[in-house]
Amino acid sequence: MTFHRVVHFIGFRGEEYWSAVKAFGRPDMIHMGWDRRAQRDIGEDDLVVFAKGDEHQPLSERNYPDLIELKSPL
Repeated sequence: MTFHRVVHFIGFRGEEYWSAVKAFGRPDMIHMGWDRRAQRDIGEDDLVVFAKGDEHQPLSERNYPDLIELKSPL
């Protein structure tokens, strides 16, 4: 079985996105903010990168829309 760790970016809005891509690679999931949906989507072995803060910050009362980032096959 092949293991694939999912990379989640949370709360990125601008140029800091490209800095995170350089450090961690392109994300599989982009969460516009820290909400219950993002929290549920994260697996035990996934990599989660926050633009600001960490998983201990308060969750948003409303869910944000999510984006799926397709990785290039190269």
